[in-house]
Amino acid sequence: MGTRVRTKQDESARATHVIAGFEKYLATASITLGSTAYTPDQITGALQLLVNLHSAVDTARSVVNAKLVAEKAQAPALRSLLAAVVSFVKLTFSESPDVLADFGLPPKTVKTPLTTEQQAVAVAKRKATRVARGTTSKKAKMAVKGDVIGVTLTPVKASAPV
Repeated sequence: MGTRVRTKQDESARATHVIAGFEKYLATASITLGSTAYTPDQITGALQLLVNLHSAVDTARSVVNAKLVAEKAQAPALRSLLAAVVSFVKLTFSESPDVLADFGLPPKTVKTPLTTEQQAVAVAKRKATRVARGTTSKKAKMAVKGDVIGVTLTPVKASAPV
């Protein structure tokens, strides 16, 4: 019963040691594993491929981490620049929807005015919401006063130790 390999680094180190031991002691022997015959070159090549794959993944991971750090450092300033350019383009070409479309921006939408009935419904809804929430004006809030007229303090004595 062999020891358990826990990480890719451990596995790479084990494969490297097995390659070294194989080249030292079994370099000329053909081995049959699982009903398949392997030459020494096939075994060392396969194990070296495993080591190379782990190494390539580690290298790629470090490159990705470096790129993420660079993105985190530079992206806020670049986002601010992008927002400023978009604002400039919207302001400059606000009346030209075809130019805005070339920049990938939606054209300015014109709000349709409410009808008299819609305005009356909106006013009624706002009034009902204020009543339901109990919201009042600044002057009405100032008129609300508490009903506490005095406070009586009662001293508390510590009990005798047991």
